[in-house]
Amino acid sequence: MSAYLSEFLGTMLLILLGDGVCCAVSLNKSKAQNSGWIVIAFGWALAVAIPVYIFGPIGGAHFNPAVTLGMAAIGKIAWSMVPGYIGCQMAGAILGAVLVYLMYKPHFDVTEDKATKLGVFCTAPAIKDTPFNFISEFIGTFVLVFTILGVGNTTSVDGFGPFIVGLIILVIGLSLGATTGYAINPARDLGPRIAHAILPIKDKGDSDWGYAWLPVIAPICGGICAALIFTLLF
Repeated sequence: MSAYLSEFLGTMLLILLGDGVCCAVSLNKSKAQNSGWIVIAFGWALAVAIPVYIFGPIGGAHFNPAVTLGMAAIGKIAWSMVPGYIGCQMAGAILGAVLVYLMYKPHFDVTEDKATKLGVFCTAPAIKDTPFNFISEFIGTFVLVFTILGVGNTTSVDGFGPFIVGLIILVIGLSLGATTGYAINPARDLGPRIAHAILPIKDKGDSDWGYAWLPVIAPICGGICAALIFTLLF
């Protein structure tokens, strides 16, 4: 039960901080408005690293169905725990997005652009091209899972591991994230997208369900492939 609770709380905190930096940069009259991609990339890196520091010793700090399924595929977590992990990740992501909305509600009210409002919750491609958008999310998640497994094979100073995970998220955002917004995590995208759909956001548009499958399926494929290939090489 503690492992499931850690996945719920960790994912909630990840979304609160990650979508929070998107709100800060994008929504009208925020003091951080237009501060740019670098701020978003650093914000997301820390949004992942901090809950990993807190909850890593309890449940492994997946916070990501693609990571959970990849680890299950190579025997690092029992398949019987996968539904509970993913369910808690999704619930935590939805709650985190609700908290972000409450935090920035006045700023949502004064932001007119519907795409901006959706964009602080979930991802969208810079250029809509389904095959290449899929490749982008696949590669980004492959790098995430492969490098996390690789770093785990290297002895580091005690307590430094979560910081390295944050650096991995940072470099993925800076190097690979500008094409699709680097969901690289089905819960990170789908949970807040659901929250966007159900929250009473002023003058919101649709939740772009036509694209919603891609940042779910592509990361899962990338994560499982990365884990399987890693076990073949190491």
